[in-house]
Amino acid sequence: MYVLGIHGGLKRDFEDGGTDFRWHDGAAVLVKDYEIVAAIEEERLNRVKHCNAFPAMAVRFCLDQVGIGLVDVDAIAVNLSREAVDMLAISRVLEGRHETELSGARLLAALFEKEFRIDVAPKLRFCNHHLAHAYSAFFAANFERSLVVTLDGDGDGLCGMVLAGEGGQLRKLREYPEHKSLGNWYTTMTRVLGYNRFDEYKVMGLAPYGDPKVFGDLFRSLYRLLPGGEYEMLPVTRQLFQLGQAGLLAHLRKKGEPFTQVHKDFAAGLQTALEDLALHMIGHFQRETREERLCLAGGVAHNCSMNGRILYSGLFKEVFVQPAAHDAGTALGAAWSVLQEAGVKRPRRRMEHLYLGTHIGGEPEIRQTLEAWQAFVTFEKVDRIAERTARLLAEGSVIGWVQGRSEFGPRALGNRSILADPRPAENKERINRMVKKREGYRPFAPSVQEEKAADYFVVAPSQKTFPFMIFVLDVQESQRANLGAITHVDGTARVHTVSKGANPLYWELLGEYGRLTGIPMLLNTSFNNNAEPIVDSPTDALVCFLTTGLDYMVVGDFLVGKREKPAEDLRVLDLAASLGRTKKLVRRSRAESSASDAGLIYSIESTASEHFGEASAAISPELFELLCVGDGHARLESLAGSIGITEREKLQVLAEEVHGLWERRMLILGPLTS
Repeated sequence: MYVLGIHGGLKRDFEDGGTDFRWHDGAAVLVKDYEIVAAIEEERLNRVKHCNAFPAMAVRFCLDQVGIGLVDVDAIAVNLSREAVDMLAISRVLEGRHETELSGARLLAALFEKEFRIDVAPKLRFCNHHLAHAYSAFFAANFERSLVVTLDGDGDGLCGMVLAGEGGQLRKLREYPEHKSLGNWYTTMTRVLGYNRFDEYKVMGLAPYGDPKVFGDLFRSLYRLLPGGEYEMLPVTRQLFQLGQAGLLAHLRKKGEPFTQVHKDFAAGLQTALEDLALHMIGHFQRETREERLCLAGGVAHNCSMNGRILYSGLFKEVFVQPAAHDAGTALGAAWSVLQEAGVKRPRRRMEHLYLGTHIGGEPEIRQTLEAWQAFVTFEKVDRIAERTARLLAEGSVIGWVQGRSEFGPRALGNRSILADPRPAENKERINRMVKKREGYRPFAPSVQEEKAADYFVVAPSQKTFPFMIFVLDVQESQRANLGAITHVDGTARVHTVSKGANPLYWELLGEYGRLTGIPMLLNTSFNNNAEPIVDSPTDALVCFLTTGLDYMVVGDFLVGKREKPAEDLRVLDLAASLGRTKKLVRRSRAESSASDAGLIYSIESTASEHFGEASAAISPELFELLCVGDGHARLESLAGSIGITEREKLQVLAEEVHGLWERRMLILGPLTS
C-alpha cells in the first residue's frame, strides 16, 4: 500500500502571497507498507529556505523514485485535521484573497489538480497535527512501549501532546492548548535578541556564554509550575511588561548589532527556563507511567541542549528524538497513521538513517556535470577517495563532501556536508568567514565513528549512539583541549555518531582520518552558504563551492578544485543567467520622479516571504534589460554586446554585479548546454 504524506501551504511557490509562515518547511514523504521510499523537503528542490508553499516538486520527486503516478497512490495523508484545514481555507477568504472556497479539502484537491491533472479528493486523509508528530517518533524509534511527547509552536489548536505508546497503539494522556506554547514563547523571547522565527537555534548556541542565574527570577515570574505536569504562562502583554519593568526592553538588540553580556545572560535564562518547563512536564508523566523510554517530536525537540539535559537527567534509559522533528516530519507521521488505521502490519525496524532524498547519480552523470563547469573547476577521479580526502583534511583543507542520497531534515549527516579538522579552535572562525557568514559564537558539530564515541563524549551506558546530531553531550574533559573546533564554550558538542552499516564511505573517511591523526572524528556542518538551504544536487554543490572559500569538493569519487575565482575576471559572463521559479523581475516608478530611467527602480523580487530568505535585491538597469531579453540559453557577454556594453570596464562592473547576486542566490547561473 502506497501512502503519500504531505506538509505544505495552500499556494504554489511561484505565486505571490507567501507571507503566511504557518506552513513552513513543506515536504513530501512516500511510504510503502511503512517502508520509507523517499522523503524530501520542498526547499531542497526549489531552493527557498523553509519553503511554505504547496510541495509540488517534493511530491513529484517521491513519485519518480519508484516510477509511479498519483493514480497509483492509495492515499494522500495531510498532517492536519479536516477541521483545521477547513478553518485555514475560511481564513483565506476572510483575509480578502479573492477566493470563495470554504472547504480546505477541495482547495487542496484543486492544487493537486492544477499540478498533476488528477482529482485526488477521494484519496485525501487527515491526521491531527500532534498525532502526526507522535506517530513519526514512536514508529521510527521502534520501542515496544514508551512515553511520547510532542512540543511545537502550534497545530490543530494545540502546542503539545503527551501519549503512552504500546505495541502499535498510542493513547492520549494530556493535550496542551496553544496559549501554553513553549515553541511560540521561546520565539517571542528571542526578539529581545534581534532574532525571529527560525533563529531559535542561534539563541540556544548563545546561551552557554551567559549566566542563567542573572535573569532566573525574572523568567520564573513569567510562568508558574503546577501539579500534575501542568503550568501557566502569563499573557504575552504581561510578559513584555515584566521585561520592561526589569529594564530589558532598553537592551533590545537590532539585527547585526553586537551582543552584550546582558543579551548572553538573557539567552542563558531563556534556555534554562525552557528546559525547566519541559522537564517539569515530562518528569511528571514519567513518574505517572513509569515508562523507561521517551520519544520526542515537534519543533521544540530540535533544541539539542534541552534533549541533552533530558538524557542526562536519568529519567529514561533511552530517549529517541525524531530527527525531522519539525513540521516536515509530520508528513511521515501522517502517512504512517493511515497505514495504522488501515490495519497494515508494521514491521519492527528502527529508523537508522535519513538518506532519503536526491541521489547524486552515477559516474557518467557526475562527470558530465563537472565537464560542463570545467572552465571554472578542475577535477579528477580518485580510486581511494576516502584516503585522499582524509589526507587533505589532515593537511588543513576545508572540503565539501557530496555522496549518495541527500538527508531528510535539517541536518547534514555526511552526505551533504562541509568537513574540516575538529582540533584547531580557529577553524570555527575560518569556516564562518569562508562559507557561512554567520555569528562567530555559533558552534560546529563533530561526526565520530560510532564505536569510538565514548572515548570523546560522555554517553550513558544504555544509549551510546546518536546518529541524527540532535543531542548536545558533554565532551570528555580530557579531550576538550584537543577538540577546539567542535567543543562549545561550556564544554559540550552536538554529536553525530556514524555507523559502518548506515554510511560505510563516511565511516571509512573518519577511520582514515583517525589513522592519520589519532582522532576518528571530523568537524561536520551543512553544505550551504547563509543564503540557501543545504545543497541537494551536484550542481547545487558546485555553485556553493564556486561562491565560497572552500578548498576542495568531493562528489562521488571525484576530487574537485577551483580555477581562478570567477569574480576576478570576466568568465562569469560566459555563463547563462536565469531566474528561479520563485523570483521575478520588477520595474517600478519612483513616486517623486518622472517616468524616466532615472526615476525607475529595478529589482529581483521573491514570491516567498522575507521569513524564507532575501525578499528583494536592487539591480542595475543594464542587468534588468539583459535578463528581460535573455532566456537562460545565451551567454551574458553576448547579451551585453547586443545592448552596447562592450568596454572591459563596463563588463567588469556587470560581472561583479552578477557574481554578487549569484552569491546571494538571487540569480541562477549555468554553463551553456547544447
